[in-house]
Amino acid sequence: MLAIFKNGLVNPPKELHSPASIQLASDRFKTCEETLKEFLSANPNNGFSLGFVDKAILAYAPPTSQPRLFCGVDDVYCTFLGNLNNLCNLNKQYGLSKGGNEAMFVIEAYRTLRDRSPIPAHQVLKELDGAFGFVIYDHKYGIVFAALGADKSVNLFWGVAADGSVMISDNVALVKASCRKSFAPFPPGCMYHSDRGLISFEHPMHKMKAMPRIDSEGTMCGAYFAVDAYSKTNSMPRVGSAANWATWG
Repeated sequence: MLAIFKNGLVNPPKELHSPASIQLASDRFKTCEETLKEFLSANPNNGFSLGFVDKAILAYAPPTSQPRLFCGVDDVYCTFLGNLNNLCNLNKQYGLSKGGNEAMFVIEAYRTLRDRSPIPAHQVLKELDGAFGFVIYDHKYGIVFAALGADKSVNLFWGVAADGSVMISDNVALVKASCRKSFAPFPPGCMYHSDRGLISFEHPMHKMKAMPRIDSEGTMCGAYFAVDAYSKTNSMPRVGSAANWATWG
């Protein structure tokens, strides 16, 4: 899968930018559009992409190894990697169709919590049992929401391209092609919201810290993010309507 969010829609942590990318600006790196073409050419029979004017591009191809799903409901789109062991119970808990898959559950749970539930996002994500990662794009509200399970069985990577676009993919080569050194693994046990930033849903009271990454050539890359066990947020996570999946703070 490949998600490209144009400059301004997503504001990633500043540490994801690597100074080395500026120094390498004269080198030939692929534009986001070229990386998208590479993704589609690698999947000529079953790959596809969706474009949202100047906001976002989502590309998907059916899995060859680990499970991967894509679906969209009422202008909310989700790519889901992995599987949930407790999907049946979750569908029942949220009053959803028992025949729905993981991507459908994530979308419906997101929409339910966005519109009318006071349950905070980190609490919902901690209820997901399994190996998972997902990216949601809510086109109507201009929201990007991504999360990765804590067990490290599924990998996601994110980076900042030369034009400021943010790319997210399970294929690190695609991200590196356009983001130069400004990329990093998406941190396990964490969620990212385009308005509220990066937070650990495993340890929501603790702040995130950026850890420098040096590649095999000794060049500074985009930072890896981890929970700061010694630093906590100033207040408890909200539990009111302002703490749902759309606007938690």
